[in-house]
Amino acid sequence: MRILCIDVGTGTQDILLFDSSAEIENCLQLVMPSPTALVANQIRAATKRRERVVLTGTTMGGGPNSWAAEEHLRAGLEVLATRGAALSFNDELDKVAEMGIRIVEDKEAEEADATRVVMRDVDLDAIGRAFEAFGVPLDFDALAVAVFDHGNAPPGISDRTFRFEFLAERIRATGKLSGFAFMRGAIPERLTRMQAVADSVGGIYADVPLMVMDTAPAAVRGAMDDDVVARHGNAIIANLGNFHALAFRFTEGEISGVFEHHTGVLNTAQLENLLRELADGTLTNDAVFYTQGHGAVLFDTRTQPLDFLAVTGPRRAMLLRSPLKPYLAVPYGDMMLAGAFGLLHGFADLNEDARQEIESAMNRSRSRD
Repeated sequence: MRILCIDVGTGTQDILLFDSSAEIENCLQLVMPSPTALVANQIRAATKRRERVVLTGTTMGGGPNSWAAEEHLRAGLEVLATRGAALSFNDELDKVAEMGIRIVEDKEAEEADATRVVMRDVDLDAIGRAFEAFGVPLDFDALAVAVFDHGNAPPGISDRTFRFEFLAERIRATGKLSGFAFMRGAIPERLTRMQAVADSVGGIYADVPLMVMDTAPAAVRGAMDDDVVARHGNAIIANLGNFHALAFRFTEGEISGVFEHHTGVLNTAQLENLLRELADGTLTNDAVFYTQGHGAVLFDTRTQPLDFLAVTGPRRAMLLRSPLKPYLAVPYGDMMLAGAFGLLHGFADLNEDARQEIESAMNRSRSRD
């Protein structure tokens, strides 16, 4: 069985072509610039050429692409966008228009004399060309993609609140990190970015099984495959992404608490304090939300010693010299692919017919004490 796993972040997209017949260390992988960074580069190139830009495609992650569009507008140049592309910047299109972006119909976008930039989180053609450059055809039996999805919050509702309430709801409903994974036909309506991924993977791949999953839970699940992490039923496991920091507390292997914040607004001392409060059962939602984070919830408020903290993610160096003595998780010797490994576990949990083959292949590369 071959599963193409794509973990879409803000800085990079981390790609694993899993093959159950091979040792996992020998499965092919790529760590490449993220889709939003690639779009940003295209917009900035047009800015240098003094050309107007038309954005087409579908809803994707924001950040660098939004900043590049704003820089383009500040340079006195026009940005046009179709509705689907414009939703990448904000679910409320009037706010996109307030940025200065002109929203146009598909026909006008097609006819516009402008640099055309396609918005999308998954570009299988580009990935295929990369593999084929090394003589590897991009053949796979299933596709698994991780993206961060705030969800389409109703007008007047905070995106942060809307997302975090959904995180808490999924934990209560499933108790599993795979509760944040969905097959193509079961994506909740509120998760518009995940649905955009599914909509964009069509054509010759329309009948290929597709699973989408939230990025941070995928990374945490992958980190749990590190043999040191796996030995600790009571632990806090944090994913420090470029944009978002999310930490789960586990008690006897079960999720007993979680918080999510914006990495960029936290310093090391603030992050350490949040982790301590998560462990001792005193962390409140207000303490996170009113410091510009998403929220926090404790399902068990009993104090738990912070004896073991595992960290993954591209910003893990924030805790490198922390007195909390974090363990830097490296599942299968590769931190950057933690999300991809989590995707494999998510797919196995949702597809019973594939579970044994996936887990057996992954277990071959794990020590057994």
